[in-house]
Amino acid sequence: MKDRFLRRTLTMAVAGATAATLAMSTLSVQAAQNVTLGHTLSDSSHYSVGADAFKETLERLSDGEFQVTEHPSGALGGERAMIEGLQIGTVDIVITSTGPLGNFVPETYVLDLPFLFEDYEQARCVLDGEIGEDLLAKMGDNNLVGLAWTENGFRHMTNSQRAVKTPDDAEGLKVRTMENKVHMEAFEQMGVHPTPMAFPEVFTALQQGVVDGQENPITVIVATKFWEVQDHLSLTGHVYSPAVVLGSPVLLDGLSEEQRGWFEQAADASAEATREEVSRLEKEGVEMLREKGMTVQTDLDKSPFQEAVKPAYEIYTDQYGDEMLERIRASDC
Repeated sequence: MKDRFLRRTLTMAVAGATAATLAMSTLSVQAAQNVTLGHTLSDSSHYSVGADAFKETLERLSDGEFQVTEHPSGALGGERAMIEGLQIGTVDIVITSTGPLGNFVPETYVLDLPFLFEDYEQARCVLDGEIGEDLLAKMGDNNLVGLAWTENGFRHMTNSQRAVKTPDDAEGLKVRTMENKVHMEAFEQMGVHPTPMAFPEVFTALQQGVVDGQENPITVIVATKFWEVQDHLSLTGHVYSPAVVLGSPVLLDGLSEEQRGWFEQAADASAEATREEVSRLEKEGVEMLREKGMTVQTDLDKSPFQEAVKPAYEIYTDQYGDEMLERIRASDC
């Protein structure tokens, strides 16, 4: 009887320990916090490459304390709507172009000035340095958390009507632009009719002829399959288009210093992966678009385009001054 009692006691102890372990495991799973990450491009885009890097890094560093769910293709709305979601805490992380960002952080409008940067090396150098850090810090004054500068690439024009080799060729075209007054003014100076709209609406608008064209980097043109609704591509490179990884202060301000550091490292990993993908697509994308049937205008004389958009600089400096612009021009990059 004594043996039976000991066996029963041992069995109960093991069962109790197992139950406790399962309970702790369940609590651990329940404690994992979901992080909502949104962007407007497809799940095969350079943004999604960046989102994957963010997810892998954050989940690894936090040992599963944070779990990231990606919402691509504008599932959470356009870029402006998602930025507003960050401010109220309905979205945690957003990878966005700077197109609508100036509406929230006017200092970033300087990055949208046409022909501001000569090449990728200069643009990345400026954004990874003191100027870029200062601009990220400005976002904290506007109920946003700037985590890292990432990238779309240099923007080019596409349309369904005709080849564009000079500003005169573009005159009269109705072109979708971002909701960004610096961009819009630049196109108006070329005689183009800028038509801002949220990115998720663009493909259908082109398909239905609501607009004739759009302007975006090769990365976005490829990811969105614009070759299906656009015949002509002009490599104007008129604006370098950065992107930014933004966080919600509702989430991030409540974290410990260590936890916040995980998010910052995840954002840096996201930016690095995205830039690598942009560099790859810049090399391979144009040829792919030709294979898909687009007529591509290369080796354009950019001086007429630069001359045509000069008034956009005056509009910017009249409203915001020239301090940040001169800092960029005077940088060692």
